[in-house]
Amino acid sequence: MELVRRFLAPPAGSFFLFGPRGVGKSCWLADTFPDALTINLLQRDAFMKFSENPDLLFDSVTEERERRGGRPFPVVVDEIQRIPELLDAVHRSIFAYPEVRFALTGSSARKLRRGGVNLLAGRAIRKELHPFTAAELGERFSLEKALVQGMLPVVWAAPEPLETLRTYVGTYMDEEIRQEGFVRKVGEFARFLKAAAFSQCGTTNREALARECGVSGHTANAYLSILEDLLLSFSVPVFAGRPKRKLLRGEKFYFADVGIYGSLLPLGQRGRENFYRGFAMESLVAQHLRAWCAGRGADRAQLHTWRTASGLEVDFVVEEGDGALHAIEVKSGDTLHPEYFRGLRAIAEDFPEINLYVTCKTRALKFGPRKKKACKFFSDG
Repeated sequence: MELVRRFLAPPAGSFFLFGPRGVGKSCWLADTFPDALTINLLQRDAFMKFSENPDLLFDSVTEERERRGGRPFPVVVDEIQRIPELLDAVHRSIFAYPEVRFALTGSSARKLRRGGVNLLAGRAIRKELHPFTAAELGERFSLEKALVQGMLPVVWAAPEPLETLRTYVGTYMDEEIRQEGFVRKVGEFARFLKAAAFSQCGTTNREALARECGVSGHTANAYLSILEDLLLSFSVPVFAGRPKRKLLRGEKFYFADVGIYGSLLPLGQRGRENFYRGFAMESLVAQHLRAWCAGRGADRAQLHTWRTASGLEVDFVVEEGDGALHAIEVKSGDTLHPEYFRGLRAIAEDFPEINLYVTCKTRALKFGPRKKKACKFFSDG
């Protein structure tokens, strides 16, 4: 598969780049910084070398700087969470050589936080790389393909995408969960993952999850935290700006990619098109909106949901930094029924300036302060 240009722009200074495995962090860095000094901690020799003596990183940067005659250059450290102690050497290097820019990738921030290590005292900002978006793929995007196999680059580019997807979670279980020692009972956590798939697009009922898996409520909460820390899931909070109605609290739960969600469902559930397609479509829209908000920055766009105690609901509300609001209701088919608009009409009563959208398959209908018009949400190649 030819290189897909990502919409992520490299920051001017040093930065952390987080994202789940297989999302394309290494490929993006190799394309963005082809002349970088690269240290890949997934390689056994590099891992052993810097584990034994983290200060060797500073020595390596010093030698590279001398070789380049003091000219600015980038340094890439892949999977920095494998040796959190390296951050002290990174901090020392940034202080000594301010012209050197570090790009530090990770598939989990959990080990960094848990170790209480030096997080560079604000000298490196945090960026995230998400699964592909339809706009990045352009004409290569297929909605039907995305709903089945998801948008992870490692899956999208594979000769056998569905087989790669099936092994993806297993690889995470072995290389992130078992080897890093995040949980003591890997089998129990695997059962929890499958149970969590039935919480997709809904409010997570931690007590029900705990009962179904035969674990304590504390353990269920810990497992959900691990999923988020490993960047395998995310949550969407309730929008509560100027509330005029009693709102239901509780965040909506999503796996980071619709393909991951589908791979965890029993085969019989995936085969029930009416069951799977609706959740899959909402999941795909959720990950696109999340990626868009992340690209804009937390101070410029935030993703929410909206649910009232009386049962009215809007799937997503995007709040922009300039005050603009967008409400999005997701439907998987092309037929629109009047009841689809109940939640949108209700939120428009509370926020008259809000823009309203109903997505149906590859198009979206926009309503709001101006007249109705059709627009595209996905571009189906």
